[in-house]
Amino acid sequence: MAEEKRSALAFLTDNAVVTALGDAYNSFSEKRASLGLSNPGTVENIAREVQKDVFLNNFTFTGLRADLTKAFSVSPLFQVSHAFAMGSQGLPPYTFAAMYGTPKVFLQGNMDNDGQLSARANYRWNSSFVTKTNAQIAGPGQAMIQIDNDYTGNDFTASIKSLNPSLIEGGITGIFIGSYLQSITPRLALGLEAIWQRPSLSMGPETALSYCGKYRGDNWIASAQLQAQGAVNTSYWRRLTEKVEAGVDLNLQFAGLGRGAAGLMGGAGREGVTTLGAKYDFRASTFRAQVDSSGKLSCLLEKRIAPPVQLTFAGEIDHFKQQAKVGLAVSIEAAGEDLLEQQEKALSSPAPPPPF
Repeated sequence: MAEEKRSALAFLTDNAVVTALGDAYNSFSEKRASLGLSNPGTVENIAREVQKDVFLNNFTFTGLRADLTKAFSVSPLFQVSHAFAMGSQGLPPYTFAAMYGTPKVFLQGNMDNDGQLSARANYRWNSSFVTKTNAQIAGPGQAMIQIDNDYTGNDFTASIKSLNPSLIEGGITGIFIGSYLQSITPRLALGLEAIWQRPSLSMGPETALSYCGKYRGDNWIASAQLQAQGAVNTSYWRRLTEKVEAGVDLNLQFAGLGRGAAGLMGGAGREGVTTLGAKYDFRASTFRAQVDSSGKLSCLLEKRIAPPVQLTFAGEIDHFKQQAKVGLAVSIEAAGEDLLEQQEKALSSPAPPPPF
């Protein structure tokens, strides 16, 4: 009888603790919801407005390029493309690509004339959780796989990334990155990023920790990252007019980062680079220009000549090295009349976008 009483008392105590924790969590969630906080994005893209929208680093190229794209369907999205390049050090002479996308699945594959294959496969488990996989095969012994898991909450984003993970020979090797970005106020978000790396079983693991913050003004955004062993990166984005954006980025290396996980965040040496850029959106074209403290002046112009045809001009001058680079590209998109009708219907009743 005494044992039954003790068991009943323990059950009531545990139940009371669980109830108290549940009430505290619900109260905390209600207070967070009352603040009206929005999702701050990811740590990886904390300076997206400057580095990926205003700056032309992700768009510039050299030499001659031609892209031919044929779209077969809008919902689901399916298209193939042929890319030709000449005189470019970073682009292969020919690349074939195919793309397929639904609100839950996104698939993309590229293969060049040397047989190098790169593939992406993203899957949306629900409205908040997305898994992204990126694989590259360049030849025997030259392969890379990256797996990202992003969870997007109402006022936070949590991500776990792994590069070439392996569990062979009874140990764990690879690079693992975890990040968390939380909105503190409607304007301020704070976060951190942790890196764990072990290149091989013969080497011990290495770790690094970074901190970041992002502040949103009425028409401007400022962000800062304090990376491992003294590297600091700050950015400032501002919308000058409805069609004009500008941004500045400052990267400082206060100490040699060495090799390993910390080395992922920059090179060695004490140095700093400041980049200033602007983006102009016109009716049928976009112009980007930037200049940095290392003496590089770059510009990129994208001009839509007709609905299916776009011309792109890229230029760069390095004053310190006395070098100049020029790129010219033409992109042609082919689509039938039935596909245009699908596009019009998709615009009138848009579906959730593929998990790019």
